Amino acid sequence: MTAVFTSLDDLRAAAGADLGASAWVEVGPEQVERYAAATGDPGATYLALALTNRLMPELIAVPAASLGVNYGTGPVRLGPPPAAGARLRATARLVACDDVAGGVQTTIRVTMEVDGADEPACEVDSLSRWLA
Repeated sequence: MTAVFTSLDDLRAAAGADLGASAWVEVGPEQVERYAAATGDPGATYLALALTNRLMPELIAVPAASLGVNYGTGPVRLGPPPAAGARLRATARLVACDDVAGGVQTTIRVTMEVDGADEPACEVDSLSRWLA
């Protein structure tokens, strides 16, 4: 279920909150092959990191913002790359919400879980700016 914030004040107040989990997505063999071909990364090491942006809208929505921008990342920890056929989902926690000119910047710690695996495929502090 998507965490919806109808004001930037509500978003600020939610710092430290769990944002839940996305739906599971399967990484198909063609997806791994296309990713490897496009990036030159034969093991698709960064595929799980790339999927965080695809799944983020399932975790958070800020209709109070006139614009939401992916601002980059903080620390990234990579685990084993997902194999073709693996199921992944994103879980997230709103780690911080800091005021910036015109809005707020969030740090959302996203963990890409692999169904049945002991270790996540990656964990990233995703930075977003939400402007009024």
